[in-house]
Amino acid sequence: MELAGLGRESPAAGRNFESLECRSFWRAGNYEVKSSLLPSPQESSEFDRARVHPKFLHSNATSHKWAFGAIAELLDNAVDEICNGATFVKVDKMINPRDNSPMLLVQDDGGGMDPEGIRHCMSLGFSKKNSKTTIGQYGNGFKTSTMRLGADAIVFTRASRDCHETQSIGLLSYTFLRRTMKDDIIVPMVDFQSYEKEMKPLVYSSQDDWDDSLGVILDWSPFSSKVQLLQQFEGVGSHGTKVLIYNLWMNDNGLLELDFDDDDEDIRLRDRSSSEGFSRFHKEIVQTHISYTLRYSLRAYSSILYLRTFTNFQIILRGKPVEQIKIADELKFRKAVTYKPQTGLASEDAVARTTIGFAKEAPVLGIFGVNVYHKNRLIMPFWKVLQEGSSRGRCVVGIIEANFIEPAHDKQDFERTPLFIRLETKLRQVILEYWKAHCHLIGYQPIAPEIGNKHKEAIRHSRGPGKNTQQKSSGHGITPFPHSKHEYQVETSNGEQIVALPAPNGSPAASFVQDPTRGSIMEDVSDFGQDHEEISCIDVEDSNLDEKMVEENLQLFNRCEQLQLRQAELKQTVGELERELERAKRRCTRLSSELEERRKQQNPMMSIH
Repeated sequence: MELAGLGRESPAAGRNFESLECRSFWRAGNYEVKSSLLPSPQESSEFDRARVHPKFLHSNATSHKWAFGAIAELLDNAVDEICNGATFVKVDKMINPRDNSPMLLVQDDGGGMDPEGIRHCMSLGFSKKNSKTTIGQYGNGFKTSTMRLGADAIVFTRASRDCHETQSIGLLSYTFLRRTMKDDIIVPMVDFQSYEKEMKPLVYSSQDDWDDSLGVILDWSPFSSKVQLLQQFEGVGSHGTKVLIYNLWMNDNGLLELDFDDDDEDIRLRDRSSSEGFSRFHKEIVQTHISYTLRYSLRAYSSILYLRTFTNFQIILRGKPVEQIKIADELKFRKAVTYKPQTGLASEDAVARTTIGFAKEAPVLGIFGVNVYHKNRLIMPFWKVLQEGSSRGRCVVGIIEANFIEPAHDKQDFERTPLFIRLETKLRQVILEYWKAHCHLIGYQPIAPEIGNKHKEAIRHSRGPGKNTQQKSSGHGITPFPHSKHEYQVETSNGEQIVALPAPNGSPAASFVQDPTRGSIMEDVSDFGQDHEEISCIDVEDSNLDEKMVEENLQLFNRCEQLQLRQAELKQTVGELERELERAKRRCTRLSSELEERRKQQNPMMSIH
């Protein structure tokens, strides 16, 4: 990627050029390349070199199938700066002063980049990040993410290294490269250094090259003067980085992919996935659940993007901090399982702790899937390990941090390596075993006859007005939950006693079998039974559970109709009272007029006497 060699263009050369003729991302790369790769006589080089055509910027960005995945890359860069003092990253909308079009702002208060750092950022494949402690490692995320979101991006960064304060500006413009018919990627950059509290140009090659780079930036950026450029550093502080992405891509209908208008505190995707196939009642629940809203709401997606809660760092979206959500806290009957894959690595990264449980909406809504994180970063949200149509595993949600496998370059998936396939197999086994042992807790017919018979008998003896599932049964001494002689107590690391139901073989519930060929699974029962009071109303004795749920639904619908009728009656009563009040007001007005008229008639008579 060239950083200089702009061809000594006139600073005003680009002002008459318009934006790209195609504003749709998926079609912006469809143009013919007519250029020679043979070196020209003017080029003096000891070796020929392979060039990078501007079209590669577009094709490289197609690794992001999802716009939010591109924004997540920019958030990752800010999170990686926490070790350098970053306390926030702001994502917001700004207005392009040239044409009043929206721009996407991503700004952090990290350590910033010095002149060498911004050149690594703008180049392909260069990265100084430590892959063991940071999310980014390939040196490609900034280019793919910015070019996926818009045709152009400008970077303002300020840093202090060795008591020297520097400011740098870099322009990555697909529009500039296309409109000027460049056959190589050219990234104009200018640097400034503080001399006696004044920022002066920092020249590396020649002043002419520095002036040419500044001219191109002024021609093709949203800012038409050097003063406007330097004003962008006012909100950066003593150190940090500010990225502006403009000429944002549009969808096939000619509307911006990113919707800034639907919600003033959010950025949404205009093209949303459908929630067809659900009833109206279920659709309302689906469309408010995090597993659905993350697909089109940046606030929802960023709320679960990182597994561990930040202590001194915030994601500020449209001026409002994003509240981080821990998916594990939204589960009931949670269970922790530790998985040790055979990776040949004797490190903590080779151990994965999985938390599984039922979604709090169970069994009303069959939301399920495993949320797979890598180094604290969400890679696959609500991954459907089991088949969509299967009832087994319904409502089971899992969370796992798999640091022993590497994500794909877009950080939205994993390559299907043998290690990943073994993980998928183990997760399927964990979910099926959990479902087999606990499905009766959310109202499903137990798969194991032993559990079903004991549970039915316990409910039969605990049934009665005002009784809950914790009441002791008579005759057999069996209860469906704690204080039964058939229970197993497991002591957790903090000394808390956890109670588990017996599984069919008499061992603790959801006992997993070690597989020596593919690693081991060790169960750590934690938080189990914390929500046992919530199932007191569930009766699993009836084998015709579906018919019973249909009957209960009919009763609920009848109740809704009664409430609607009552609401209509109240509305009619309110209307009658309002009309009566209006009549009383008119009557008062008429009486007041008559009284005033009588007073006027009496005043002349009093004056005569």
